[in-house]
Amino acid sequence: MEEAKIRKVDAIVIGGSAGSLEVILAIVAALPASTKTIIIIIVHRKNDAESLLENLIKSRTSLRVREVEDKDPLRYSTIYIAPPDYHLLFESRKEFSLDMTAKVQYSRPSIDVSFESAATIFKDSLAGLLLSGANADGTAGLISIASNGGIVLVQDPSSAEVDYMPQHALANAKVDFVVTANDLPAFIASICK
Repeated sequence: MEEAKIRKVDAIVIGGSAGSLEVILAIVAALPASTKTIIIIIVHRKNDAESLLENLIKSRTSLRVREVEDKDPLRYSTIYIAPPDYHLLFESRKEFSLDMTAKVQYSRPSIDVSFESAATIFKDSLAGLLLSGANADGTAGLISIASNGGIVLVQDPSSAEVDYMPQHALANAKVDFVVTANDLPAFIASICK
């Protein structure tokens, strides 16, 4: 882990599952209002008719917040949320797409699918962060981010409510930074453009 790897990025993908919500809310609250970075959040959640996640995030930030719909354009200075029961993909640096193919790691949206898709589009201008969770989703996606030159971040398992997901990533992927839950908001803010 080298200081030289800390750099500003065009997009940050954040993946989490059980125990990740409080960390996500702290991160979005710390994002500068002037950020030009695209923030994409992929969280394992139930397919409820009414989603509270978008409103919770909106209450913590002055940035635009949007749950993604198929063919939505990507806009800087925006926080995007993967909708439940769809894989979130990137068609280009300009557009999202949603997919209902089979679950990956028992999940849809799959963190792996979104991370891998983002890595092929944003390459070395992407940071991927994997948070607390109870399965192995996210590790393959972090490997793809690393192989495309992006920054790989993992929540310190000792600060995770459910440590399996970050521990799995640390054991299997090349990780640039391991950051505690308390330090993640400032760290993410520091790599935003």
